[in-house]
This record gives sequence, structure tokens and C-alpha cells, in this order.
Amino acid sequence: MAISFDKALGVHQHTLGIRAQRAEVLASNIANADTPQFKAKDVDFAKAMQQATSRQRGVSLGGTHQNHFAIQSSLQAESGYRIPNQPDTGDGNTVDMQQEQAAFMENTLEYQMSLGFLESKFNGLKKAIRGE
Repeated sequence: MAISFDKALGVHQHTLGIRAQRAEVLASNIANADTPQFKAKDVDFAKAMQQATSRQRGVSLGGTHQNHFAIQSSLQAESGYRIPNQPDTGDGNTVDMQQEQAAFMENTLEYQMSLGFLESKFNGLKKAIRGE
């Protein structure tokens, strides 16, 4: 009997990937806080989750040459520009450091929770395999 990891792990595998992508976007915002004309971005988690659960996910292989493989993940959350909460300071940058740091911290905690959920799923699978 084959184990389907999509069924066994549920949505937790998708949440982990989306949280990782969101962390990259938020880190980019923080890194560019002093860059003129930089526009803050964010990932819409609900929309990304809907896309992740509605389509078949996985890795697709495609080659540009018969001896080459291009590996592309089909899980790509779209990032959009964030509407700023503060007025323009004159340089066109829309990054609010306090908001970005709070969002990064929240995303980090949610990422750790997703890791914990996946760990419990894998522990359950190990128990099932051992017959416990």
C-alpha cells in the first residue's frame, strides 16, 4: 500500500513553503528600508494557500537540452505591493520598519508552528509504520 504524502501531511507542507517565501519578501523589505523609491511587498497568505490546495503541487522537470534538466517548483506565492500606513517621507520608500519587524516576527512564529505540525505528522507516520 503506497503512502500519499499529500494526504498524510495535509496542508502543513504548503503552509511551510508559503511562510518561507513570505520570510524572504519581508527580509527584502527590511533590507531595503533606506532605499529610495523602494515599495514594500507582502504575500497574501490566504490567496497563496487557496492556490496551493486547489492545484496539484510538485516539481516539474523540463529540459533546454536533451542532457539538461531544469527543476522548477510549482509552489510560488505571488507577492504584491503593500498599501503604506504612513505618509510618504519624500524619498518614495513605503517600508515601515516597525510593521515589517512585527510581520517578520509573526511569520517566524507561524513558520515554527508549521514545523511542529509537520513533525507530529511524521511522528504519527513512523508509529504507523512500526505498528505502534
